[in-house]
Amino acid sequence: MDYLFDLLKIIVPAGLAIYGMFIITVSFLKKEREIKWLDIKSKNAEQIIPLRIQAAERLCLLMERISPNNLVRRVNGPEMLAGELHGLLIQEIRNEFNHNLSQQVYFTDDTWETIRSAVEQTISLINNAYQQIGGEARSIELSKRIFQLAMEVEQDTLGIALRKIKDEIRIYY
Repeated sequence: MDYLFDLLKIIVPAGLAIYGMFIITVSFLKKEREIKWLDIKSKNAEQIIPLRIQAAERLCLLMERISPNNLVRRVNGPEMLAGELHGLLIQEIRNEFNHNLSQQVYFTDDTWETIRSAVEQTISLINNAYQQIGGEARSIELSKRIFQLAMEVEQDTLGIALRKIKDEIRIYY
């Protein structure tokens, strides 16, 4: 019995010492992992934040380029028919949007959906104006109708999309 008691006197303190070392080692390794994780996140932030800002700039430019006012002035030709202008406007919007599709990875789904909705509403506005005046009219008539419909729209989806883009970027600054 004495032998068992002496053995316990040795094993219990040794076990406690080993357990203490285990706790300290685990704590140390956890702290080291957290430090490395923070280092990786800060390095990623150094690279991703400029990319996000660039993406925001491109999407803001997209919203400005597809606004009816800017789009019609840029694409309209003096001798065009309404059908030609309509086709060019829709093509220009789709090209601009497709060119910027990859920017969605830098934004929340909600913001991207707002951008997509703004593009679709702009296309819808142009289609409505075209349907109202017909394809044989002059491009100037289509331009005027697009401007009128744009003024009548209650909700400026392009402006809302621009604000969402800017608000999302402001989170990082």
